[in-house]
Amino acid sequence: MRWYIALLGTLLAFVSPAIAQEDEIVANLAGGRVIIHVAQDAILFAAIDHPLEATSVPPRVAEIDHSHVAVFLGASEWQLPAAPKPIRLDHDIDRVYAPDPHYRQPDTGENDLEQIGVAFLEKLRPLVSQLHHKIDLKPDDPLLQIVLIGYAPQGYGPEVWLIEYRVEQSQPGAQADYLQTHILRPRFTQLYPPEKHDPRTLIEIRSPVDLPDVPLLGLIQQNDPRIAKLVASEPRFAKVIATIERGQAQKASSQDAADLLRALLPLIAGKANFIQATLGENSGFKWVVPPDEPIQKATTPEDKNRPPDAPTLRRKPNP
Repeated sequence: MRWYIALLGTLLAFVSPAIAQEDEIVANLAGGRVIIHVAQDAILFAAIDHPLEATSVPPRVAEIDHSHVAVFLGASEWQLPAAPKPIRLDHDIDRVYAPDPHYRQPDTGENDLEQIGVAFLEKLRPLVSQLHHKIDLKPDDPLLQIVLIGYAPQGYGPEVWLIEYRVEQSQPGAQADYLQTHILRPRFTQLYPPEKHDPRTLIEIRSPVDLPDVPLLGLIQQNDPRIAKLVASEPRFAKVIATIERGQAQKASSQDAADLLRALLPLIAGKANFIQATLGENSGFKWVVPPDEPIQKATTPEDKNRPPDAPTLRRKPNP
């Protein structure tokens, strides 16, 4: 069976091939967990695959520019009936990061973030417009999620954003089973840095949101015996856990935190595939556990046009 976007929802129900239209565009969905730890000198992140069915794809990573990477969840791969290969959003990112300092939309995020979001919006628009059957999505359910991890300009430090894409449908005529589908402008949610006085701890994003696994932070707070045994065997891991529990995860040694995450992933992932990487402001992107397929790098040069005094809506990092 295939996952048809016409029945995509939070619970992601199956459909029979006999019901599907022969010319229906198909989305292969990425499900799973993305775990992020902003440490002293690097951002550590991992993704655990949670296949939704036989043709699901894993959470995929793409370099957006020298200081940002993106992890894709949801409808990240699209198959057209006549096309030999699917369209992958993590591959198709040329010219995504090309901020124009004069470009700004009202009530949106920083210029570069907005333009990244709009660039993917334009890539989704022709695909979504081919959906003419009812999509079983709640009004607030995203079709696609992009977890953007990186370092903000002007010395604002590490940042994590969730960019979500939603759709709406309308009936243009009397034919009830033929709908027009429109992709909406992306919604930006800043996950890091947190608000002032809020704890700085692990971040975890899930797709779908009702995955049964306990978040890694929850396992740490519950003193999970597997984690307790691992921490007891390595004093430097105990120091990393202590910073997380104090809400000061940013003070943890990047190398120790990366080693701890590498040791924890097999315990919490079970038989599921996972990837792990680090992104340093100066050291750049590095794989710890690479995927079966290579990361796709952005093809555009690094942005050098942004004025140093350009306005920003990013929150300044707290000490």
